[in-house]
Amino acid sequence: MNKYNQKPDVGKLGEELVARWLNQNHWSILHRRWRCRWGEIDIIGKSEAVKQRQDLLVFVEVKTRSRGNWDADGLLAITPSKQGKMRCSAELFLADNPAVQNLPCRFDVALVSCQRLCPSSHHAQNSLLDLSVAIDSTIPIPSLQLGKSVFWAGYQFILQDYIQSAFD
Repeated sequence: MNKYNQKPDVGKLGEELVARWLNQNHWSILHRRWRCRWGEIDIIGKSEAVKQRQDLLVFVEVKTRSRGNWDADGLLAITPSKQGKMRCSAELFLADNPAVQNLPCRFDVALVSCQRLCPSSHHAQNSLLDLSVAIDSTIPIPSLQLGKSVFWAGYQFILQDYIQSAFD
């Protein structure tokens, strides 16, 4: 299989974009795709005490969707059952990581839209097409802004919304 017919995992790419956006906004990424018996937490990050009085731990669920999706760009996929699994996963994470277990915690949701680019388009020719390169965190991508397009790995991505404290 050559690099041009390999289909990237847009979920991973969406998570990478959100992680980079969080880094640009002064968050440290502690874990990516942290797994336990209850499921997976896409991103676990920590902010340094700047605006708030102390550091803050955030558990982020990333939903990457294409046009025409059925679930309001991923928002409807954050069901009460999913929220419960995230809470249980977060509790296990905190139990396994005593250094951060006393920090205030928050559950956020990031909604990312994606659209595959036509291979002949100017943006597609200038974006990274090889998945092994595209998810390499050392490869620079443009500055990320909420609601602005990023052409990357043969796709157009938009961080549509970042919902802080999406649920308790």
